[in-house]
Amino acid sequence: MRRHLDRGVTVALVLAAGMSAAQFTPGSAGQGGGSTPGTTGTTGSGTTSGTSGSGTTGGTSGTPTTTGTGAGTPTPGTGTPTPGSGSSTPGVSGPQTPAPTTGSGGGTLPPGPPTIAPESVDSASTPSGGRTVSPAPMKEPAREAQQVKQGVANAPDTQAPQKSGPLTLAQLVERARTSDLRVEEASAELRKFEALYKQARWAWFPKFEITVGMGGPIPEARNDGLGGPPTTKASLEGDLDFGKVGVTVFSNGNAVLPIYTFGKLSALEKAGAQGPILGAALRERVRDEVGFQAAQAYFSYQLARAGLQQMEEVSKRLEDAAEKIAALLKEESPQVSQVDTYKVRFFRQVVEARKADVIQGRALAMTAIGLLANAPPGEEVAIVEEDLPLEDEVQPPSLERALELAEQYRPELTAIAAGIVARESEVLIRERSYFPDFGLAGFYDLRFTTSATRQRSPFAYDPYNDRTAGIGLVMRGTFDIPIKDAQLDQARAELDKLRAQEKQIHAAIRLEVTKVHGELVAAWAKAKAFTDAEKSARRWVTSAFAAFDLGTGETRDLVDAFTAYAQVTGDRAKSWFDVRLGMAALSRVTGTPPALGE
Repeated sequence: MRRHLDRGVTVALVLAAGMSAAQFTPGSAGQGGGSTPGTTGTTGSGTTSGTSGSGTTGGTSGTPTTTGTGAGTPTPGTGTPTPGSGSSTPGVSGPQTPAPTTGSGGGTLPPGPPTIAPESVDSASTPSGGRTVSPAPMKEPAREAQQVKQGVANAPDTQAPQKSGPLTLAQLVERARTSDLRVEEASAELRKFEALYKQARWAWFPKFEITVGMGGPIPEARNDGLGGPPTTKASLEGDLDFGKVGVTVFSNGNAVLPIYTFGKLSALEKAGAQGPILGAALRERVRDEVGFQAAQAYFSYQLARAGLQQMEEVSKRLEDAAEKIAALLKEESPQVSQVDTYKVRFFRQVVEARKADVIQGRALAMTAIGLLANAPPGEEVAIVEEDLPLEDEVQPPSLERALELAEQYRPELTAIAAGIVARESEVLIRERSYFPDFGLAGFYDLRFTTSATRQRSPFAYDPYNDRTAGIGLVMRGTFDIPIKDAQLDQARAELDKLRAQEKQIHAAIRLEVTKVHGELVAAWAKAKAFTDAEKSARRWVTSAFAAFDLGTGETRDLVDAFTAYAQVTGDRAKSWFDVRLGMAALSRVTGTPPALGE
């Protein structure tokens, strides 16, 4: 089910991106279960499980990250979300400040993380005087995957509180991280891991096997109670005289309490304790991916909304130019010709065609937001409208800082470490399986028959009225040495496999962080350049329009100015979209999403 949901989410977001000049690159969360989880976004079950592989998600390009699959502890792989470089949407818009207005749309569909808040900015200043953005929230750096290393995570999975007003980016991300259906699935998987750990902790508890029954008819069996001869004719065997028949009631039971197992029980409990750590890390990975997808949908909506505003401004300018050309043609001015009318009409129709695509893209982005927020059918999720450019002068963090944060916070590393510990415990159990287990055994057997005399002599056999009980020291073991040798070799091989996969995961994470960081730095440089270019284009348009209005400029100059301005405005909006999405992607690949309330 989740695989189909992810596919629908990804397709819808890609369509929305293409229509709104924003290229989505949502990650994926595959379907997993049992003791061997699969690809990104899955969860595993069992005390020990296997490693998952990694997928690639592409924007302009994808970076593969490799992890193997094993029958042991689940270890999440990595995906590489990259902000793509979609086509720009021509429009006109100057620098604006975030407006406290509300955007809403119908439907329900998915994807990505939140914006960088002041709490996530390092205090060290950059040489240019700006501040450095740190993808890790300095206010609450101890995330859940870090906390579970010290104990079993038991965070409640409650629904996000309903917001009375439009949702900000942080509120939308938090709602997606708590209410998305994939998070609910991962939470259920975590509860299963916790139950398996509880089962491992109580493995020492004796298994009481008790039988209670009643049956009949039982022939009469009477004597003197001391093992003597029968005292009634019916008590003799060999005839059909059963005498006064009766019924028998019986109960028997036994149990064994392990006393010494050469460390096998302790190793089992230690392996079971890794389950909740693993489940919490896998759930945190799903939450990171869902949060990133929520940010993608949020920024895509903002990009489409800004594109519509730009197109409306361009349409108004072209309409004014058309009216001016019509007036000059009526006056038979040599400044214009009928061809100029066709040119302006052409650009106006192009703008209208692009506007239809952007409106559709905005609707799909809102559908994705509703699905990620897990909104009930018919409910419209309103979000705050804001401009994509950052208000503060901030700079991307250094690559060294990003790599350090990834090594510290990525949940995949927590999961693979827990898997290795579980595999080491399994190897220990296999090594000690050659030794027997010592325990304390107890039993009892109670029987009562209404038609038989109870024998009072300890030397007399009495199957009808037995009262026996006992306790003693027992030793239990098996001698299937060849099978145990094979099981030990298999456990050691699985452990070596996990250790090799741990190295692969570390390398894949470093590659992913390097790629996302490089794309963010490039997007930041392009955003600054396009911002300056837009200012120059705006002056160009103003001068060309003023000259045309005064009759000293040609139509060609006006059209060229409008074309350049529309192009650079779209490029500027897309570049800032890439910057905001790149910051969210860097937070995801370093495992440090913004703290609640940022």
